[in-house]
Amino acid sequence: MQEILRDYLPSLLIGQYPNGPLGGLALTLILSVLGLGLAFPLSIALALCRLSPWAIVRWPSTVIVYVVRGIPLVMLVFWSYFLVPVLIGRPTSAFTTLVVTLVIYQAAYMSEIVRAGIEALPKGQTEASRSLGMTYGLAMRQVVLPQALYNMLPSLISQFVSTIKETSIGYVISVHELTYSANMVNSSLLTKPLQVFVTLSLIYFVVCFALTQSARAVERRVERRRARATPSAGVLNDSLLQSQ
Repeated sequence: MQEILRDYLPSLLIGQYPNGPLGGLALTLILSVLGLGLAFPLSIALALCRLSPWAIVRWPSTVIVYVVRGIPLVMLVFWSYFLVPVLIGRPTSAFTTLVVTLVIYQAAYMSEIVRAGIEALPKGQTEASRSLGMTYGLAMRQVVLPQALYNMLPSLISQFVSTIKETSIGYVISVHELTYSANMVNSSLLTKPLQVFVTLSLIYFVVCFALTQSARAVERRVERRRARATPSAGVLNDSLLQSQ
């Protein structure tokens, strides 16, 4: 394993860059950031549609979320691989295909996180906003979503960890991410597949473990802030009762 790390670690981390295409762990992280970043606004839109009082937007968004969540990721990759070129009228790269797939897949899953975060807030937040004359959209943008998104930070980091692991599906369409790079190393050596894939697992573990610990640290911070906010809310309610 030491020989693999000494001779092939740069290939696993950055591919052939700067003498060739970027790949390995660097491309895995880029795919994860793009997939999650582009899916985030779409997931908020889907969640708001799912919570909408109007059935004309609630039902189609519900069907989209259920269909995407009910299909294996590898099938979505194949759909994007063959469908996207037909829709835009020109061939697309494997990288673009994987980004489109991750955006669709993550948007469906994150929309449920966003929806749960909004529903976890007290209904009084929305009712108080509406009583002040805010429209439904304004109340969501300025009152509900900022609180809900802050509470969702640990879940969003955990979703980023899942996205890192899901990029390995790019191997089936030859995207030069980390798993594909490890397979190229294995094809060069031929005699040490166990050592190569143990090394691959260790790289995934180190990255995902570090991010998981970050998510726990953020979660503890959110809980401490909630704990400080709760007595303040109680004091405020007592003051209001006394003033009455």
